[in-house]
Amino acid sequence: MSDRVPPSRTSGQGDPRVDVRAWLGGIRFSGFMVIMLGLVVLAVFTLVPTVGTYVDQRQQIAGLQDAVSLSQSEVDDLEAQRERWTDPAYITTQARERLYYVKPGEVVYLVDDDLPSSALPQDEAPVSEDVEQTRTDWMAQLVRSVTTAGLAQTAVPAP
Repeated sequence: MSDRVPPSRTSGQGDPRVDVRAWLGGIRFSGFMVIMLGLVVLAVFTLVPTVGTYVDQRQQIAGLQDAVSLSQSEVDDLEAQRERWTDPAYITTQARERLYYVKPGEVVYLVDDDLPSSALPQDEAPVSEDVEQTRTDWMAQLVRSVTTAGLAQTAVPAP
């Protein structure tokens, strides 16, 4: 065994130096290796778009499965509601609450203004007891304002 350390490996002393020319010179390319490398590159160029398409399709499938599960939950809710409407007691309750239907002989009392007095809107005090007359002719001011706006030049923003 030799006690000599190769030049590319140093024992903790700074930056190891590698002779690039010697390293590249040690690589031997054969015709078979070049053909195989070309086939690998061709396979990569062929498979990358296919993998991208596969990933996009998987995302679309996941989105559609979410939409189907949401639609299925809505269908389940509607079926449960349909089942409730087949119950005569539920129909009676809904007719009483929504349409105020009663059975013959029953007396129904509808209470209007069942809010407490604190929740009722307060009457507003009048703004002024004196009626005042304006000192200008509002029609002339309106015509003057419209004319001035129509004749105004377009404003140009400052630089």
